Amino acid sequence: MTVRDSLLDLQKQVGETVLGQQGMIERLILGLLANGHLLVEGLPGLAKTRAIKKMSHFLDAGLSRIQFTPDLLPSDITGSEIYYSAEGKGEFRFQPGPVFNNLVLADEINRAPAKVQSALLEAMEERQVTVAGKTHALPPLFLVMATQNPIEQEGTYPLPEAQLDRFLMHVYVDYPEERSERNIMLLVRGEEQASDSTVAATSSSAIQRVQQDVIFAARKEVHDIQMATAVEDYIVALIEATRYPERYDKELRKWIQIGASPRGTIGLDKCSRAYAWLKGRDYVRPDDVQAIVHDVLRHRLLLSYDAQAGGVKADQVISKVVELVAVA
Repeated sequence: MTVRDSLLDLQKQVGETVLGQQGMIERLILGLLANGHLLVEGLPGLAKTRAIKKMSHFLDAGLSRIQFTPDLLPSDITGSEIYYSAEGKGEFRFQPGPVFNNLVLADEINRAPAKVQSALLEAMEERQVTVAGKTHALPPLFLVMATQNPIEQEGTYPLPEAQLDRFLMHVYVDYPEERSERNIMLLVRGEEQASDSTVAATSSSAIQRVQQDVIFAARKEVHDIQMATAVEDYIVALIEATRYPERYDKELRKWIQIGASPRGTIGLDKCSRAYAWLKGRDYVRPDDVQAIVHDVLRHRLLLSYDAQAGGVKADQVISKVVELVAVA
């Protein structure tokens, strides 16, 4: 089995246990391939938590779940120095926090105060944690999936734009299709019936998990994906259109206050190459860029007051940018 086949099998296995959310699962795989973090936004009960739990089930990786609350402290995430005493001698030892894991689910990240959010986002960016003057490296395979709820905004601390920019993708999760709803009901019912059976335990232990080395090998192959100069110019043109929209359309200029940062350019490059690799190609096409552009840019645009007052969403603005920028 090739490296790509292993990743496609992982995607299929997760998809069979998380019904109706194929887009979110694909974005999780892209996050693994591009070595980036995801901010997932959706209503409660849409399998956001289930998706990353099942991912850790079929991938040889540890999972930490952090429930963000207003009383959470930075040390609750990063860990702290604990005093140990034995045989009359005492010393401080570092007790790692839940961030020291391969997959980290930051549930409802916007419910924690700014210091806690910053502690996690610093770990995401630097891939290390500094406590009491000592630096501790995070695992080589490290992905954060942060979730936030679009409703119930009371008692929340929205992430500033500069911190949102640290996420590789901002993924929207919607209701599953109607045909998937009954299958979800039957799946959960079957899992509950099998939870106490010895057959279920036996089959669970026989699961062949994807090893972490496969992910690292896949990343090397993604790095080798070819991108023509014309496609590189297309990515740059899309970013420039968000910064200087007046060059393309007067209405677009009214909608955008601040365009995408260079992280947007880097994100489009990484994700389009990962997407092309996942589709079985060794080169990037413009439609690969278009397939992931909304997820990479929707949290990187600061819309104007006119756009917000008119009910214009970031996705509409990005679609307009894609429409106006010519494919090289």
